[in-house]
Amino acid sequence: MTSLPPIDRTPSAYNYQLLIKHLLTSPINRASKNEIVYRDKARFTYPQFVERVHRAANLLTALGAKPGMTVAVMEWDSQRYLDLYFAIPMLGCVMQTVNIRLSPEQMLYTMNHAAADIVLVNTDFVPVLESLLDKLETVKQYVVIAEDGQLPASKIPFAGEYETLLAQATPCFDFPEFDENARMSTFYTSGTTGLPKGVYYSHRQMMLHTLGVASTFGTAPVQGRVHQDDVYMAITPMFHVHAWGMPYVATMLGLKQVYAGRYTPDVLLQLIAKEGVTYSHCVPTILHMILSHPMAKEVDLSRWKVLIGGSALPKGLAKAALDRGIDVFTGYGMSETGPLQIINHIPTDQLGGDNDHQASLRVRTGRPALLCDVRAVDANVQPLPNDGKSTGEIVFRSIWTTQGYYKNPAASEELWQGGWMHSGDIGSFGDDGVLVISDRVKDVIKTGGEWVSSLDLENLISAHPCVSEVAVIGIKDPKWGERPVALIVLKAGETGDEAEIKRYMMTFADKGVISKYGVPERVLFVEALDKTSVGKLDKKVLRVKYAEAGAA
Repeated sequence: MTSLPPIDRTPSAYNYQLLIKHLLTSPINRASKNEIVYRDKARFTYPQFVERVHRAANLLTALGAKPGMTVAVMEWDSQRYLDLYFAIPMLGCVMQTVNIRLSPEQMLYTMNHAAADIVLVNTDFVPVLESLLDKLETVKQYVVIAEDGQLPASKIPFAGEYETLLAQATPCFDFPEFDENARMSTFYTSGTTGLPKGVYYSHRQMMLHTLGVASTFGTAPVQGRVHQDDVYMAITPMFHVHAWGMPYVATMLGLKQVYAGRYTPDVLLQLIAKEGVTYSHCVPTILHMILSHPMAKEVDLSRWKVLIGGSALPKGLAKAALDRGIDVFTGYGMSETGPLQIINHIPTDQLGGDNDHQASLRVRTGRPALLCDVRAVDANVQPLPNDGKSTGEIVFRSIWTTQGYYKNPAASEELWQGGWMHSGDIGSFGDDGVLVISDRVKDVIKTGGEWVSSLDLENLISAHPCVSEVAVIGIKDPKWGERPVALIVLKAGETGDEAEIKRYMMTFADKGVISKYGVPERVLFVEALDKTSVGKLDKKVLRVKYAEAGAA
């Protein structure tokens, strides 16, 4: 890197660092009249929210929090979590958002690995934390978050209950100035392979991610645009990649925000209807859960924009959403990429046609977001042409990609091999700049000398009228190497017919849409599909679980 002299700085000039605290400036100075809502239990104005952030900082300071310390949070999505999204990093502390869907042993590993000093825990997770109490190596203070405001009977030495301590704290705090490159958060990947890995971000990275997301969504032509009249509700857990960074965006813009606590389809639908929710983001599993609930038929969803990420959006689910008037579209990234990298905003001149045609467009991956350099590369990490045919691994560079895995230099070097962040996904770019992901490298089915995309097969099967959910996995075959097996959850009232699904898939083989190797060897009708802690299909578990399926 070339070394150049920095700009001259006037001694009296304010050295404006990109710190999380500056996100609170615009909604207050612009006098946002919107509210921050938690279920049917609480609602706050923006000035009241800012006061809560200040009180939370005083609360944590009284517990001994100092810059550089780690504060771990075990909580459902709530206004309390939003307080801590700001108060912890604004103190100069590191926020650890504990993945509450990991196993107790994995949670213990992450808190010890992150060296948590203070833990704030919802009463729902107190039994888990109690079981880990004697093995936590660095924690000095505990605070319980209780819906009823009462301290639970527990062997954990709680300093108090969050809302009670918050009310006792003073409403003003002088937040420090520090270098924008300081670490502001650490969270851990779901650990489907080996121990969970710690992903970390600086204030500068998260501030620029916030600005990049707001710019990308705010400059969308028509479809999927996010603006200051929107009502935002997260349906991606706040413990996972900062809820895709959207609470920071929503706060900077002064949007009305809605937090649902523990996700249940009835509560989500009630909040969409009551609070006028217009924008959310989630994994396909959650959208499927909402649309499958009987109450969904009674709720007007025609004003709802839904960004789908985490795993591929099946065409059948996309069409079901479009049929309800939902503006559904996809995004792409990783825990390690901030996560925003690709957004599938549909150009205005492509918005016509029936919902079947639109569903075909909505399931594509999309175009790089502003300030994101995303490429398909060959085995030597050399870029491939944007011709829609040249397929390679997808790699990233952007201002907000994590610089490594916390305390794991070997995995960090593997992640950044060749100076590009590696996704483990394969895909290609068309000459229109649209990325289409073919599959995860480890999920591609290698059969009969061909590579068959499990995502392509799932996309086709999902459109069959009897199919509610589907996963396609490769099962070892002595003759062909691997053969595809389809695992299908049926819609209510439907009965499974393996021969019918095979005939249906053969029609696509006859048309040349897929190869004949892509027609599933077996079709199994199952009650449910295994998912990861963040709602993605867990194909590693499915492959083990159904390893003998191809031999039946």
